[in-house]
Amino acid sequence: MSKKVIICGVDTSSLPKLTQKESNELLSAIADGDKAARNYFINCNLRLVLSIVQRYSYRVDNPDDLFQIGCVGLIKAVDNFKVDVGVCFSTYAVPMIIGEIRRFLREGSIRVSRGIRDVAYQALQTREKIESESAYEASIGQIADEMHLPVYKVLYCLDAISEPISLSEAVYSDEEDSLTLQDHISDSKCSENIWAENVTLFDALNTLDDKERNILLKRYFEGKTQMEVSKEVGLSQAQVSRLEKNAMNRLRTEMA
Repeated sequence: MSKKVIICGVDTSSLPKLTQKESNELLSAIADGDKAARNYFINCNLRLVLSIVQRYSYRVDNPDDLFQIGCVGLIKAVDNFKVDVGVCFSTYAVPMIIGEIRRFLREGSIRVSRGIRDVAYQALQTREKIESESAYEASIGQIADEMHLPVYKVLYCLDAISEPISLSEAVYSDEEDSLTLQDHISDSKCSENIWAENVTLFDALNTLDDKERNILLKRYFEGKTQMEVSKEVGLSQAQVSRLEKNAMNRLRTEMA
């Protein structure tokens, strides 16, 4: 049984394992442009990334960062691997994954120009000077005035040298539950209002008969033209147009 390791929200012990034959079949499908095979193969090889990340995890505070970088190397390996090279995929992929991780550790996640770093460090020194001469915390406006620079530039430079935070970093945790930074990021596509509207729309669609509902789903969820729908449902375009119009009127009434 595989040891349970959860990293970046992925339970690696539950990932499927591939035989050499299955790997070769998937790699051939990937070479033919099969996107589903590509996604499945990448998912199956996440353990390979984890095994490499564990060698370097002592060098970072959050191994999730290394895992994500290692996944970049894995994806590059999958996209560039040639079935006819005569080596196992892992033999080809491991150096690419290690290369991405080492580059990250050597250069850091974000490269900041010398000029931006100089302004940021000067801002930090200015803040320390202001606060040492007064009994209160220096504002960005005061720092900018002291440096004779616009506020936006000081903010930009200070933000540039700030350490990035992993979305998987825990902001709260106890024995029963935990919250990560990504749990606090709002999603405009899934707000409470939109969720309520979707429920209302779903209920309204259920008031239509099967033929009307099918036509609306094909037209507005699958993006098909009336001509395409008419061929699929075996009706004339005029009939499809009439049914669509009636269905839309009923939806407006139900959702009013």
